[in-house]
Amino acid sequence: MPMKIQKTTTNNQLIVERIHHAKTYRLTVDSSSCVGCELCSLVCPREAINVTKRSKIEGKKIEQPTIDIDETKCHYCGICVAICPYGAVQVAVDGENISSVVEKESFPQLIREISVNTSKCPADCKECEEVCPLNLIKVESNSKTDQIIVDIEKERCPCCGLCDIKCPEGAIQVRRIFTGRLRINQKKCPASCKDCVDICPITGALFLDENGKVRVNELFCTYCGVCKIVCPEEGALELSRSTIRHTPVRSGAWNKALEKLASTLEVTKELRGKGKQKAMEAVKKRLETRKKQID
Repeated sequence: MPMKIQKTTTNNQLIVERIHHAKTYRLTVDSSSCVGCELCSLVCPREAINVTKRSKIEGKKIEQPTIDIDETKCHYCGICVAICPYGAVQVAVDGENISSVVEKESFPQLIREISVNTSKCPADCKECEEVCPLNLIKVESNSKTDQIIVDIEKERCPCCGLCDIKCPEGAIQVRRIFTGRLRINQKKCPASCKDCVDICPITGALFLDENGKVRVNELFCTYCGVCKIVCPEEGALELSRSTIRHTPVRSGAWNKALEKLASTLEVTKELRGKGKQKAMEAVKKRLETRKKQID
């Protein structure tokens, strides 16, 4: 039994703790990084995470949805840490950041594949730094060596690809974490409403056309779902995820999570892919064994 369970909310953080005689568990949500999306709440196995849309004040922009965690339900598994594309959640045991589900390979990590070829970077170019909607890129020049240094906070990057597309020299390459589909039903979209545009964390993923209609540029969309949460009209915005790039995993827990994040079809596709991979590995082992026997 824990000695103490507590929750603390500040302007910058939400902290829940479970204090035992031998260990102290802490989950921290960084409010400056959290965009108020639905991903962590969808996959939480204990249903301990709740995302709430804020009431809109007339004449003002819609505010970011709030994340709340039931401190009596959370068991600090780290699934929310693994699935957050914005790196807003951390779980620590006795002050050391860990994710037990990832360590045990019962839940995957998102693959953030970002490569930078600084040899292509002009000395005075800071285009990638300027276009990054989350201010995760810093470009510096070493005056002694004339070397360009591009520092990217990869653990917080959702891989929207803006830096890749906007880079004039092709120095940055980004592979998307999520793929999917985002559609606006203009017949149901309320007139003069642009809540989804205002709340979207990625500049340009949602925008208003010359007629004031909301449009989607899926080149930049991370499919986080915050636009869906704030949309005031049911069915005006349709979001679906098709693939999620992640590390290998050996557990049914991910299959359940994937079904909530995407669909049963995607679970089936992934299981088929795993089956083919296992078959290929088995064939490879047999061939290697036979070769050794011949030699």
